[in-house]
Amino acid sequence: MNCNWIKENEDVFYTTHLITTVCKEDIDILKKNASTSKRKQSRLCTHLSSKEDIHEMLIVHSKGNYVRPHKHLDKTESFHIIEGKLRIIIFDDNGKIHITIEMTEYGAGGICYYRLSEPLYHTVVPVSDMVVFHETTKGPFNRSDCCFAPWAPHVGDSACSLYLENLLNIHC
Repeated sequence: MNCNWIKENEDVFYTTHLITTVCKEDIDILKKNASTSKRKQSRLCTHLSSKEDIHEMLIVHSKGNYVRPHKHLDKTESFHIIEGKLRIIIFDDNGKIHITIEMTEYGAGGICYYRLSEPLYHTVVPVSDMVVFHETTKGPFNRSDCCFAPWAPHVGDSACSLYLENLLNIHC
């Protein structure tokens, strides 16, 4: 593990320095951690505390990672793909797919940046074996600011695998 990080839990690291830099070796650590994580993900929070106004994270998701569709009531979020492919799916309030955005790393000829400024239900689906992205959102983190879609399976539910497979099989 990078000596400038502290481990918050199995999947989450925090930087300990006011100036944070990240290199390939750091991303490799996050990828290795995601490959052994039960949740198939790993993140480095480059903000020093969950109470900060701006949250920036380097996130790794392994294929098969399920993020329950949700919306943020008073937050904007943006992603920049560093490595791999990711599908963003935006839903209407009833669970019908409204927009599908295929993202890929810069230089691969596709969309590499995304920003969501409205409280719309959305999820992220890793398309490549691993995807590495930079996320920026408004802090402080408060779980009650996140509204999970009532029509989507809960994380850990037996229906998650089939639901995720269906999202991966959408033809864009």
